[in-house]
Amino acid sequence: MSRPGSHDFDTLDSRTVYEGAIVALRVDRVAMPGGTTADREVVEHHGAVAVVAVDEQDRLVLINQYRHPLGRRLWELPAGLLDSRGEDPLEAARRELAEETGLAAARWSVLVDAAASPGFTDEVIRVYLARGLTEVDRPDPEHEEADLEIVRVPVAEAVDRALDGDIVNATALSGILALAALRARDGAAADGRAADAAWVDRPTAFDRRRHGA
Repeated sequence: MSRPGSHDFDTLDSRTVYEGAIVALRVDRVAMPGGTTADREVVEHHGAVAVVAVDEQDRLVLINQYRHPLGRRLWELPAGLLDSRGEDPLEAARRELAEETGLAAARWSVLVDAAASPGFTDEVIRVYLARGLTEVDRPDPEHEEADLEIVRVPVAEAVDRALDGDIVNATALSGILALAALRARDGAAADGRAADAAWVDRPTAFDRRRHGA
């Protein structure tokens, strides 16, 4: 038996079960400790970005959006998928902030990277902190975004709503509570990591599937 923490979980073979517009499902046969193997289902997903946008009055921008899998509207951060192969995540965050809220930001930093549910999906979301907000033209929304409610709430209230269960979206929870932790450590004016910080776990499998290696 190998020392704990030293086993290589090699993928011995893989098959695709489903491929859709934004996700694919594959089943990998993986080498397990002790010479056994096990099947692991993996949902491949685009990378995504989200924005903790804070204005000069220390209010955080939230959106209320319908999410069909849960069948109700959720309070969330402005967010979206990386649209094109190799898209710069900061540019994607700028786009999503403008498209969903009609805002631009002068200051950007990386707040946190969050693996959505690493037991079955490779989806990882990069959450940015954006400040110095100004209004810009917002493109005409469609689908669920045509029904978005946009509000600004004090950061302290957003934290309370996260802890009280009013906000349940995992990305929003990650961003809001990371902001609270950053401020507790470094003060209210603190920035996160550099906006171009390395993104080690950025998803790539679905992108390679759609566009080739």
